[in-house]
Amino acid sequence: MEKRIIGRGVLLGALGGSLAFVFARILSEPIIDRAIAYEEGRDDAQMALDKAAGKPMDMDHGVELFTRAQQQNVGFGFGMIVFGAALGALFAVVYFLALRRAGKISPRNLALLVSGGMFLVLDAVPFLKYPANPPSIGHHETTGARTALYLGMIAIGVVALCAAIWLGRKLAARLDVWTAGVAASAGFVLVLGVVMAVLPSLGQLSANKEYGDFATETPQPLKDPSGTIVFPGFPADDLYYFRLYSIAAQLIVWVVIGVGFAWLAPRLLGDRATETAQAA
Repeated sequence: MEKRIIGRGVLLGALGGSLAFVFARILSEPIIDRAIAYEEGRDDAQMALDKAAGKPMDMDHGVELFTRAQQQNVGFGFGMIVFGAALGALFAVVYFLALRRAGKISPRNLALLVSGGMFLVLDAVPFLKYPANPPSIGHHETTGARTALYLGMIAIGVVALCAAIWLGRKLAARLDVWTAGVAASAGFVLVLGVVMAVLPSLGQLSANKEYGDFATETPQPLKDPSGTIVFPGFPADDLYYFRLYSIAAQLIVWVVIGVGFAWLAPRLLGDRATETAQAA
């Protein structure tokens, strides 16, 4: 049964990744193209300022291994499908483990709860603190730090959710289920609120004179020594919609996995799932 569950999870994840790719290819990729054009234009403007100031010029831009068309079609599509399949496999493992402790929760409802919880801690929680950014946002030197913070936020979210579930089960033995659920949820939100307040923002990592006089992760207008704007700041609309489409693409993957598995679960597990859950 374990192999069948994981196999269905992989297939649903790959399907979700395919749909997310189509969504992102239509809506997100044009924004990425504009972000790349912005970055190139800003670099040209910065080079012109540096040249006028007599600074040494670095003309080595490296070699492009893959064309932009290859990246946004074959590479992006393949990556989304593989990533979706991996998420589907991870979902299946968590679902199988949760099935033994599901109590009276039906296989269908459990599938929706597990997929919703995984979307919450793997995507929604880190997105609130460290949302996705298009090219030209942030400095290359801070990539490692930004990645570590993002993964750290995921780990904290997972631990906080597990602790909230444990607390809810303990409180449910003394209080009613509704009160226990509210108390556990409030604790989850409180812990994450404190963590988000303590962790540094991406803007603090990206502080740079060329971005303005204060720490920010979004490029501000580029000015010459006299204070005249020679290149505009990054468009706020593009940043907003890129982030919106990024989280929406992740949501598509989890909806396909959760709803798809909820539809398959009764047929896949049958009475065995109910017996396993009730015996826990």
